[in-house]
Amino acid sequence: MISRALVRLALAALLSGCGAPANDDDSGANDDDVAVDDDDSGDDDDAANDDDAADDDDTTPSSWRSELFPEDWEPTFSGSDGAFLHDFSYAGYGRSERALPDVSGWTSFDVVAQGADPTGATDSTTAIQAAIDLAGVAGGRVDFPAGTFRVDDLLTVTASGVVLVGVGEASRIQFTRLEGMTGRGHITFSGALSAGADLPLVADGANRSHVVRVSDASSLEAGDQVDLGWTITPEFVTEHEMDAFWEVSNGQWRAFFRREVVTVDVSSTPHSVTLDVPLRYDALTRDGASLREVTGYLTEVGIQSLAVATAGEPADAWSIDRSHAVLMQSVADAWVSELTSFEAPSPATDGDHLASGGIKLLDSKRVTVQGCNLARPQNRGGGGNGYLYEVSRSSDILFADSVGTGGRHNFIQNWDFGTSGVVWLRTTSTEGRALTGRGGFGTVGASEFHHSLAMGNLIDDSVTDDAWKAVNRRTWSSGAGHTATGSVFWNLRGTGTVTSFQYGLGYVIGTGSDLDVVTGLDQGGLFAEASATAPEDWREGLGAANTLEPQSLFEAQLERRLAAQ
Repeated sequence: MISRALVRLALAALLSGCGAPANDDDSGANDDDVAVDDDDSGDDDDAANDDDAADDDDTTPSSWRSELFPEDWEPTFSGSDGAFLHDFSYAGYGRSERALPDVSGWTSFDVVAQGADPTGATDSTTAIQAAIDLAGVAGGRVDFPAGTFRVDDLLTVTASGVVLVGVGEASRIQFTRLEGMTGRGHITFSGALSAGADLPLVADGANRSHVVRVSDASSLEAGDQVDLGWTITPEFVTEHEMDAFWEVSNGQWRAFFRREVVTVDVSSTPHSVTLDVPLRYDALTRDGASLREVTGYLTEVGIQSLAVATAGEPADAWSIDRSHAVLMQSVADAWVSELTSFEAPSPATDGDHLASGGIKLLDSKRVTVQGCNLARPQNRGGGGNGYLYEVSRSSDILFADSVGTGGRHNFIQNWDFGTSGVVWLRTTSTEGRALTGRGGFGTVGASEFHHSLAMGNLIDDSVTDDAWKAVNRRTWSSGAGHTATGSVFWNLRGTGTVTSFQYGLGYVIGTGSDLDVVTGLDQGGLFAEASATAPEDWREGLGAANTLEPQSLFEAQLERRLAAQ
């Protein structure tokens, strides 16, 4: 057992970052980003009681705890009507059990030494890529000193143990390429995943359990990376009342949870496999639930203390879709730290920073994005544009102490099944704006769950001055339908609106007094966003965020888990 003081010191190291202010395919439809007001004045159920101690000083309200997170909370705890909170503490690099690596002692490959031009007068693509390739041989850091480095093409990292490091906002990379950038990243970290044999579950995997059972687990051992998933069967679709909406993934196996094997027990039949992170949903044999060993992740890769700009001629930015400054695909135990965007120098950009997207995480797990500040994308139209922090088909990602300003969706889960255990901790979403087209009219741009059935995610101790949404998007995108289940808005504040219409139960616990809260099933909005989402999501402590204890659910759960190790 480790001391509480040591746990707090570990948490401080794990979650340090910049807290000061300064998002795959949406083809075919613009998003429903119209904020729905809900005046909760006079209806803030469960507001905290005043401090009625002997001195009876009612000017200072006492703290309060959620019914679902008592002082003796355990991950198996359930409250009334079966309501419960997932253990979200596994999100982030190394499951947040250790701090991000100190790379100061790593072998350095300086981009200027390879011929990069810190004045920005000439193209530095070849020189920077050469430094990356050298670092990829045995691992190392690629150093960017102060200066502006113009990059006219793409940069790629395909080896583990490579970190791009600047000295802060003074290290700037200006990307100029826009032609052919649809669906691409200016800097791409890319693994190459390969799946092994299918190991069908012989019993249903239970929500919140670490253990699944298969007939023969002899091919697995501790430390193996595995996917746990199932087929989007007709029964699964009908169970969720999505027959009119879910189509593109039907009949296909999807990885819902990306995990690591802790132990394998072959001493009895069936064999049991213990996973590092619990399930976020029942995995049914009815749907062909199974394990598959996976290889090919990039690991121990990152980008830190750099500034980026990708904005260019507005017409060019609006001619492409879904481009990102940084794309991390098929990575594990990786990080993006203190990445900022800056105003592109061309007068034509009118102060914009990014052509479209900022950071995207795809098919990945255990990644920390911390201390980042991204703003002002040019293309905020349909087609997957203007997403500043985007996560797709990934597990246990931590976005911490980061700011999104002026995106179509500042923070967003997107595209297909398979996102779970994501935590947005101390994030700020402001000035979100979705446009119908270049020069078109705009609506509030919400941070949101955007595609099919993201499971067990947490928005924690955060601020929204625009909107956060978890709703049934029905026909939007490819037929996104239900976008979230079992997800929690905890201590969300700001002057915006939170709308929670989740499949099964979702949770809104502890909100700021200026935040509008929409959960009533008769308030479905213009596009019936509440349909098939009964019962109404859990509401507790509305207007009483300032006295909620703990202020951060993730940090409290992490402290408990670390203390028990």
